[in-house]
Amino acid sequence: MRHRFRVGIITGIPGVGKTTVLEIVKKKAEERGLRLLVANYGTYMVNTAIKEGIAKDRDMLRHLKLRDQLELQRMAAENIIRDAEDKLGDNGFLLVDTHSVVKTSVGYWPGLPRHVVDVFKPDIIILLEADPELIHQRQVKDSSRKRGDIGGPESIRELIYFARYAAMASAVFYASAVAPVENPEGNPESAANRIVELLENI
Repeated sequence: MRHRFRVGIITGIPGVGKTTVLEIVKKKAEERGLRLLVANYGTYMVNTAIKEGIAKDRDMLRHLKLRDQLELQRMAAENIIRDAEDKLGDNGFLLVDTHSVVKTSVGYWPGLPRHVVDVFKPDIIILLEADPELIHQRQVKDSSRKRGDIGGPESIRELIYFARYAAMASAVFYASAVAPVENPEGNPESAANRIVELLENI
C-alpha cells in the first residue's frame, strides 16, 4: 500500500506561490534533519516531452493531445519514484510538486488520475491555496510564463474548487489525507511551517 519512504503531493494553482514556499520547506526540512526530495512533476514531464520532440516548453504541455499527456504522466511518475528510491531511505520524504487539476483546451483534466496515483501511492495530498485576486495579480506580474488562458479571479476560483474535488477523488484510492494550506500574502513561512508539520505527522 505504501513506498518505504513517505510520499506527499503538493498542488496549487499557477501563481499561488508554490515555488517560494517549497524553497522554505527545503530549508526547514534540512534544519530538522529530515531527508527530503522535492520533485517537480512538470519538469519531469517537459524534459520527457522535449526529448520525444512533442513539446518545446512547459506551457505547451497542457495543450498537447490528451493521450500524449497520459503517456507523459505515466513516464514522469515512474521516473520520480525511481529517483526517490535511489536517494531516500526508509525515513525519507518525497514531496511531488504538481497540479491536481489542469485547465486544457478540451476542459479540466485530472492531474492525479488513477494510473498516476497507483505509482505514487501518496500518504497525503496538500493543497496550497491563496485568495484568487492575489493569485491573479501574481500571474499578471510573472512575465516568464504564458498563463493568459487560465483567466481572471473568477476562473481561478473555479479552478481552486475543481482542484479540491480532484484531490479528494485521487485520495480515495490509497486513503490519502487531503490538507488545504493557506499561503497568505507576505508570509510564505507560515505555509512552509504547516507543510513540514504535516509531513512529520504522516
